[in-house]
Amino acid sequence: MAGKAAEPQVIWARPERTGRGPRPAFTRADIAAAAVRIADTSGLDAVSMRHVAAELGCGTMSLYNYVPRKEDLYELMIDAVGAEHEIREPSGDWRADMIRNAEETRGIMHRHTWVPRLMSGVYGFSPNTLRYLEHCLACLEPLDAAYGVKMELVALINGVVTTYTANEIATAERTRAMPWSEEEENAVRIAYLGGQVATGAYPHLAAAFMEDSGPIDLEAVFRRALERVLDAFDPDPG
Repeated sequence: MAGKAAEPQVIWARPERTGRGPRPAFTRADIAAAAVRIADTSGLDAVSMRHVAAELGCGTMSLYNYVPRKEDLYELMIDAVGAEHEIREPSGDWRADMIRNAEETRGIMHRHTWVPRLMSGVYGFSPNTLRYLEHCLACLEPLDAAYGVKMELVALINGVVTTYTANEIATAERTRAMPWSEEEENAVRIAYLGGQVATGAYPHLAAAFMEDSGPIDLEAVFRRALERVLDAFDPDPG
């Protein structure tokens, strides 16, 4: 008969270190900082209890006294980078404030390119995550909507930022790994695409490509995506 599974717990409800013994040698902040350094340097897949313990100069098993599960380690990491959000007094313009928050989140993700992989409601209960959510709701105070609607807005904005930024990061990493330049890669793909469109099998795509819209401004595309989400919640989008 299988043993009883461990009961789920939230790391923030646990003491800093379990068990008896001398004064803890490390804090959760120390452990989170070590894990973030590893992820920033070598990627999320390099983060393990063994590597974090080595970074701290302690034994792997002793680290489990501070962080029982790898999922808890991830939660500490998300909380650590969440401290980089600058919590300012809301301006009274909820749209402008939410755009600023979104752009700040995007900046954090570019500094810590592993973050999009860990974006999940599972890690939504840490002190800095709650602090940021409280800030977003304060920014949305002028919006005449129920709190459930406001929470939905925050989630959608975070979803747009995460998806958009993850694609930017993946594109940049792929480009760095190519043995040729991005321009050479794009030229080959554009030539192939042009040949496919010229067959007449894709008339709508052909019409789209005929429009002279100029080079794509990725910053403007990001901003428009945010504005369209905000428009859906704005009773007076103007």
